[in-house]
Amino acid sequence: MIKFLLLFTLSFSFLNASKILSYNIYDRTDRADVMITFDTPYDGVIKQSISPSKIIIKLSKASIESSKFRKSTSKFLHYVNIIPSSNQTKIIASVPPNTKLLASKTSDAYGLRLRFVSATTINNRAKETNQQVTTSLSSLPTKKDSDMSTSYYIVVTILIIGILILFVIKKRLLIKGENAKKNSSTWLFQQNEKTTQTKATQTNSNNDTNHNQISIRFQKEINQDNSVVMLDFAEQSYLVLMGKSNILLDKFTDNKPTSQEDFESILQDRHQELDNFLNKEPQTSSSKDALQAYKERAASMIYES
Repeated sequence: MIKFLLLFTLSFSFLNASKILSYNIYDRTDRADVMITFDTPYDGVIKQSISPSKIIIKLSKASIESSKFRKSTSKFLHYVNIIPSSNQTKIIASVPPNTKLLASKTSDAYGLRLRFVSATTINNRAKETNQQVTTSLSSLPTKKDSDMSTSYYIVVTILIIGILILFVIKKRLLIKGENAKKNSSTWLFQQNEKTTQTKATQTNSNNDTNHNQISIRFQKEINQDNSVVMLDFAEQSYLVLMGKSNILLDKFTDNKPTSQEDFESILQDRHQELDNFLNKEPQTSSSKDALQAYKERAASMIYES
């Protein structure tokens, strides 16, 4: 029973194997080729073992009807002996020392080529291939240094232009922010508002011409177009709204403000009054004309008294 199963298994395996139909030896000056043809595309595994005088090739899933033996006159191959075995075929090739085997299938897998060549030839071909690869790589065009320098300068130029654009945008945003602060309705109570204070200039009671001289004691910007000014003329001080609306707000003789705190206190007391004046339709006279008008009016008041 066991023998029957073994025979059945061997027969089934041979049914799946590719059958060797023929083989031929081709002698060349630099090699010897053994061409083997199959009845079906060969998909088995090729194994080889090497001894000093022989190369044994084992073809799995390959069969042959009987053993074959053929001599060769090539200097790379002495003879070939093909022997059938269980589920494989063994090929024994007698070769001189220093001989190598190169095996390859045809494109349709119906053929197998066994090439016997000298190891020196293989090494020389490998060196030639390496030299060709090295030569082809060295012949590839490389990028010139001048091209790299040009690219570097272009990148640097683009970065500089970008920085300048950002700087201009930032400056414009800061200017808009400052204008918005100046136009704020709560101008009187901003902690960071700068108040300009100027000292009286060259007063001389003994010189008659100094009676007509006006000096600015205190000044505070309300917005971009209007300011509140404390003017000194003769012995009196005048609180004036100057800008688009030029209005005399008050007159001081004995209780003149002597410090910045006093001036700020007067402005806070008149906060509502100043807002009412600013909300009125602006007048057309300029600050310079208004100052001259107050000068003449104050002078007439002194002379009438």
